Amino acid sequence: MFHKKQPGRSFINRKEYRDKVFGCWTGKNIGGTLGAPMEGKRELFDVSFYTQDLHGNPVPNDDLDLQLAWLRAVETHGVYRINEKILGEQWLAHVTGPWNEYGVARFNMANGILPPLSGLCGNDRWKNSNGAWIRSELWACLFPGEPDEAAPLAWYDACVDHAEDGIYAEIFTAALESAAFIENDIRKLIAAALVRIPPECRIARSVKLAIAEFDAGHDWQTARNRVVEDSRDLGWFQAPANVAFTIIGLLYGNGDFGKSVCTAVNCGDDTDCTGATCGAILGILKGRSGIPEKWIQPIGENIRTVALNPLDMFLPDTLGELTDRVIACKMLAESENPTLLRLTDGETVIHPELLERLNDGSENRARVLARSSRRITYDLPFGRFAVEYEKGPTIHPGETQKLKLSFENSPFDCRALFIHWDLPDGWTMFPSPRQTMMIRKSLTISMEVELNPGEFPDIILHPRVELRISDRNYPIWITVPFQLAGTIRSEHSTGTPGNWDAFDRRVARQILARENGSKE
Repeated sequence: MFHKKQPGRSFINRKEYRDKVFGCWTGKNIGGTLGAPMEGKRELFDVSFYTQDLHGNPVPNDDLDLQLAWLRAVETHGVYRINEKILGEQWLAHVTGPWNEYGVARFNMANGILPPLSGLCGNDRWKNSNGAWIRSELWACLFPGEPDEAAPLAWYDACVDHAEDGIYAEIFTAALESAAFIENDIRKLIAAALVRIPPECRIARSVKLAIAEFDAGHDWQTARNRVVEDSRDLGWFQAPANVAFTIIGLLYGNGDFGKSVCTAVNCGDDTDCTGATCGAILGILKGRSGIPEKWIQPIGENIRTVALNPLDMFLPDTLGELTDRVIACKMLAESENPTLLRLTDGETVIHPELLERLNDGSENRARVLARSSRRITYDLPFGRFAVEYEKGPTIHPGETQKLKLSFENSPFDCRALFIHWDLPDGWTMFPSPRQTMMIRKSLTISMEVELNPGEFPDIILHPRVELRISDRNYPIWITVPFQLAGTIRSEHSTGTPGNWDAFDRRVARQILARENGSKE
């Protein structure tokens, strides 16, 4: 657990905090419902209110579904024990959505290619798409005003089914939403999020383009079209353009809830996601009490799911119940980390240095951006062992690849770590499949080896690696996954759930909704 230095104590009034969390989930349901009928369509729209007969219920939306699965993980393990592997197991147990990156990640994890590799391997088409940044609100609500605490959780979350800009997108939205609990200025919120992602990444590029169009005085349609043109090489349904559409909604909405979510949706493409995230951000800024009743009344308070197996999940039935459960988890986090912004029955007091820290991305660069989607870690009784692929676990026979081996977090000093690879026939390693590292307490020790894979008797292999330290008379075995290149596709498919190919999100959601007896 990382406890940062706290420059001065900050507090948020308990009722005010609850109003903002409640507003977040309410705005999420509103925007997702508003945008559902236009999802996947590429033209401009001109909606100003719901277009469906809702009968007092929201449209089911995986944007919220996966956060309910993560909530159960937090309630079970505690927020400071969450990591990418725990979220991956939660996914396999409860997430049923088979489409696009969700299907790729499930296939990978079921075959031993665990997070963060699961978001990278065989996922070229969808690794930068929208499935992660749309589910960042939980981390922001657990760490209000603390974007550097929300960002690591966003990374754990996003890497399950994304890589690169797909991960940066969720770090961006989690940071913005966390900051929105203590800062009301949209431009300052965007700035706080931008300093926490690489300045050269495509998310940053698209967001900056949207800002430039707004500052130039162009209308939102022009801004949207410029973003589409700039993102043409990525294709549709990708995070850079859709995050920018959300920012366009926030900028051109000028603080008006309805205008903001409608503008985001009217940009087209992944409209339920852009509307839902825009609505969640406005919900945090305004609180539930600041959302116009005309937007709340048609969809009510219920939560409806489409991408979860509810067995043994104890899902919240209403937005109010979800809000209270999130607050309970926030209070547990406070008890573990006394430096956090704390709840109080008194007045909200935000220390000026906490606001100033919103503009400092150095901590996030050290803690989060230094992580790699190509690095798989193994927790051992005597430390942590890691293998980082030069290119990734997908490989051709005869294609040489460097592997970086690391050992850290050891309580021992002056021990030898013996590493022995049990490679398949025809596979070789230089200088040898046997390595020795000298363990130094509290230091990270690394070395590089070169792997030359031979033939694959199966599409996925898990060579065993024996790890032993010098004063232990027993080995620990781990496996390191490799996948034969060209065998798993992530292209668009109209197959059935469970196929290796990805499954179209919108079509799959409609099918699952019908099976659940609901409408979309």
